[in-house]
Amino acid sequence: MNEPATSPAQLPPAAQPERAASVLPSLSLRSKLVLSYLAVALGAIVVLAIAVIAAVYNYYYTAQIRQLQDAAQTYARGIEDFYTYQLGGHWGPFSLRFPVPALLVIVDQNGHQLLCNPPAGFNSQFCSEAAIAQSAAQALQGNEVDGHLESSGFKGLYVSVPLYDANGNHQLIGALLIAQPEASPQRFLSNVTQAILLAGLLIGVAVVLFSLLLARRLTRPLESLTAAVERMKEGDYSQRVDPPPVQDELGRLAQTFNAMADRIEADVAELRRQDQIRRDMIANIAHDLATPLTAIQGFSEALADEVIQEPGARKDTAQLIAREVQRLRRLVADIQHMTLLESGRARLDLAPLDLAVLVDETLAVIEPECAQAGITLQNTIDPRTPPVLADSDRITQVLLNLIDNARRHTPAGGTITVGARRLGRMLEVWIRDTGVGIDPIDLPHIFERFYRADRARSGGRGGSGLGLTIVKAIVTAHGGTVAAESTPGKGTCIRFTLPLAPNQEQQGGPVESRPGGERRDKSGKLLPPTWGYNT
Repeated sequence: MNEPATSPAQLPPAAQPERAASVLPSLSLRSKLVLSYLAVALGAIVVLAIAVIAAVYNYYYTAQIRQLQDAAQTYARGIEDFYTYQLGGHWGPFSLRFPVPALLVIVDQNGHQLLCNPPAGFNSQFCSEAAIAQSAAQALQGNEVDGHLESSGFKGLYVSVPLYDANGNHQLIGALLIAQPEASPQRFLSNVTQAILLAGLLIGVAVVLFSLLLARRLTRPLESLTAAVERMKEGDYSQRVDPPPVQDELGRLAQTFNAMADRIEADVAELRRQDQIRRDMIANIAHDLATPLTAIQGFSEALADEVIQEPGARKDTAQLIAREVQRLRRLVADIQHMTLLESGRARLDLAPLDLAVLVDETLAVIEPECAQAGITLQNTIDPRTPPVLADSDRITQVLLNLIDNARRHTPAGGTITVGARRLGRMLEVWIRDTGVGIDPIDLPHIFERFYRADRARSGGRGGSGLGLTIVKAIVTAHGGTVAAESTPGKGTCIRFTLPLAPNQEQQGGPVESRPGGERRDKSGKLLPPTWGYNT
């Protein structure tokens, strides 16, 4: 049974604003910039208008009060003289014979009203208002006061001043109050308002034009950056943006994006290269496994079907099968060994190792094969070379791989030389041959898995293709590096470094061995030659 749909009014309070916000159209960054600039400009105009109006009102009020104060002082001096010289220092009936302001009130020192001249349109009862008496009596304290006066429909400004005897004895004789309607600056403010509105309109148009130009300048790099990101999202990692001429935040953003794009493109290229290497590795493993397996299958079927009857031939066939099995076992062992080394799970038995002695032992093992091929072996490592911190079995494997690889690519009459020299806290070892060399195209890839520089040779001649990869993995596990130099037709030199044993880094000086057994120390002194194999 279907439940009734929930109406918008039944939505939770937190959900209603989200739904309403999703309906509102989103503004572009350019529109937001224009609107923000316009809002700032209009806000400034409004604040300016309010400030101008307040200043005008204050100016009008101050000007009117000042005029009333000047008039009050003038009237007060006249009344004081009239009191002293005409009335004889006593208040009595009197009348003023000079122009008076809109409202004039005189009271004696006791606050009794002596004279009141009401404004036009008001009768004499206006003078009996309490507000009039109170405003006039404020000056009896000896201080001049001013302010707004509102009474019976009269609205204006007033000034009240004390009156003193003109004889100079500073005797208080009463107070004087004058007032007049407050002048309204509406007409002036109307003109000011019109001017502000016109100026605001012109400023608003200028702000819109300026903000459009500025927003366009600011958003154009962002639009270019967004377009590049969109194309990168589709898989085009070659996208770059042109940095703006001014190196501000947008310029740094463009440079950062280009650097990020370079890194992503390089990483993608490396991932593709690694994927291709993985495909090639699988293909090479399949090829290297297929060849001996095919041979084993053929020989086994021949034995099973009794195609080979002669006992000697059957024995030779069984030996061929055993050799192919051994070949498979070596290939699998090499793969396992390489995997352990590259994953960091291989255990190294590190100890101080005399490399000169280890090279002598290694050359003794491979000497018969080199002698049979007519190749000369030379060890030019100085016996005084400081020991390295290494696993002797692993370094022996490195030397055997490199020397055997040099042997297989060095023709009769050639030479294989092993040398070493100290480089700071490391010992650099090299194996140099006078063989056929390596093509420059193949040289950067010889340490990759299953890579064979000689693509035409068979698996039986070229080995598993893991020898140099295992060499690199072993050296790297010891904290060293390995590199190759080669000139086609002149030979190849493989160099690798090993760390010196503790307490050996500061002992002795670097000794460099040279091809042909010539070895000199750092000062150039010729050292005695070490032994070599010359077959």
